[in-house]
Amino acid sequence: MIENFLTVGTQVLVLFLLIGVGVICTKTKLLTATAVRGMADVVLYFATPCVIIRSFQRPLTASLMKDLGIAALAAIGVHLLGIALAHLLCHDKDESRRALLRFGVVFSNAGYMAIPLQQAILGDDGVFFGAVFVAVFNIVLWTYGVGIMSGGAKALSLRKVILTPGLVGVTLGLIFLLCGITLPTVIASPISHLANLNTPVPMLIIGYYLAGANIKEALRDRSAYLTIALRLAVIPLITLGVLWLCGIRGTVLVSAVIGASAPVATATTMFAAKFDRSPTLSVNLVVLSTLLSAVTMPLIVGLASLC
Repeated sequence: MIENFLTVGTQVLVLFLLIGVGVICTKTKLLTATAVRGMADVVLYFATPCVIIRSFQRPLTASLMKDLGIAALAAIGVHLLGIALAHLLCHDKDESRRALLRFGVVFSNAGYMAIPLQQAILGDDGVFFGAVFVAVFNIVLWTYGVGIMSGGAKALSLRKVILTPGLVGVTLGLIFLLCGITLPTVIASPISHLANLNTPVPMLIIGYYLAGANIKEALRDRSAYLTIALRLAVIPLITLGVLWLCGIRGTVLVSAVIGASAPVATATTMFAAKFDRSPTLSVNLVVLSTLLSAVTMPLIVGLASLC
């Protein structure tokens, strides 16, 4: 039992050491806002889709498709649970703060934190099921997420939903899987090299944001605590309990719990800036939840790995 927790804890520690490198690079001016924006685009448009495509390069079996369907239902359930809890429990007189608090509950850092951890603990199998979580995340982000942050449906775009890189990666991966297409080495090798960027580069980006955060100010914002508690503890524990009661075990279970237990999405800050929704609160949510996830993720994911 202790070994399971130590294994997960070690992998989370590795990610946080990479985040620490990002903090150091920021403090020494090696990382700038312009550089980070470029790095984020590389991860978003190339590294993450390549990770997903690589994970789908495997033989198709009935058991695999069944597990893929279960992973999709679990991801949908996690996001619906988050939406329900957010609207039931997160209230604030200020509309901008209310939108951000609810957004933080619903959206985890499924791409930047979950996929690297799924890769480290579960290998390509974990990424395979984690890719489904990212696809659902993107659909919900560009529908419900845009709606709640923009204050209406005007900003919604079907084109943006369809063309999100994560969803494109899943679509291509599924086509290759269903058609039994094995990519030639000349294509698979560059994809693999780009996929390898998906762990270190996102951690450096998170380190950049942590380096510029005011931790003391974040700790004084008490309204953020409920959102963080729901994101880091309540949602992943309910996810674990429901999946376990439904008889789901192994890689599918652990992968779903990793996606559900990741800290508040970095997209929270980007959307807050885009729609002018209290950027300071968004940074507080991301920073505090990321720091606290160093404790909560090993405990919850370690517990899931015992099931």
